[in-house]
Amino acid sequence: MGADAEEEPTPLGTQGVTHVVRVGTTVRRPVRPFTATVQVYLAHLHAHGFRSAPRPLGYDEQGREVLSFVEGDVPTEPLPDDATGDRVLADLAVLVRRLHDASAGFVPPPDAVWGTLPGEPPRGVVPLFEEPELVSHQDYCPGNVVFVGGRPTALIDFDLARPTTRVADLVNALHWWVPLLHPLDRAPSLVEADVAERVRLFADAYDMPPGMRAQVVPLAVQRARNSTVTMRAAAVADPVFRRWWEAGVKDRLPRAEQWLLAEADRITEQLMTSPHRPS
Repeated sequence: MGADAEEEPTPLGTQGVTHVVRVGTTVRRPVRPFTATVQVYLAHLHAHGFRSAPRPLGYDEQGREVLSFVEGDVPTEPLPDDATGDRVLADLAVLVRRLHDASAGFVPPPDAVWGTLPGEPPRGVVPLFEEPELVSHQDYCPGNVVFVGGRPTALIDFDLARPTTRVADLVNALHWWVPLLHPLDRAPSLVEADVAERVRLFADAYDMPPGMRAQVVPLAVQRARNSTVTMRAAAVADPVFRRWWEAGVKDRLPRAEQWLLAEADRITEQLMTSPHRPS
């Protein structure tokens, strides 16, 4: 690590989940059970042309994980106006499509360990798929998307990366960035947004075929239902999640589910009548 190791570490904002610092052109993070698996996955992404993620650099003399620092800015919630436009949404869809395509051939190691939310796996969670198609990010909250020049250019924090499907992964991105939330819980510039139109815009930019489009709303509804259960369990187990839960998550997630149920037909109609452009 050389010169970087001699530089003064700079704490990076992590919302209280982990202790992360920047040292020169690198990021140092505590090793967790899933660290080795994520490092192998990130190496695969870079080897297959997806450079819009941190590069894994092994471990330092203190035993911390080392990653390349990704230059740019990350927005905070509520999303600022300049992060809510149609161009940003389309760019994010293209970024996730590139990630999926690079991930498609990844075969996890036999001893793979995946990150999870705190707490015991709760009852009442319905799986979003029977068989995974690929490994992907699964946590597209604003703080994990890096912007340069006002456009999303990279993804960071792959702690929740795990086997999933394209659509199951995409509904996570849609939740945060369309967003699939009740108007009470959206950023000011998105309170009156046409959510069905924004879902269609994202699907078109991703170049989503009809079979995938038909899955979006059912999976989004089930994801919202599951999220209430898993976040409640995480809040019981972890003080950081308990703080988020009490600060509004306990009300926002059930509202999102009920709002999605009410809007489901309109979103599906917009998705399925949108002209699909084949690859």
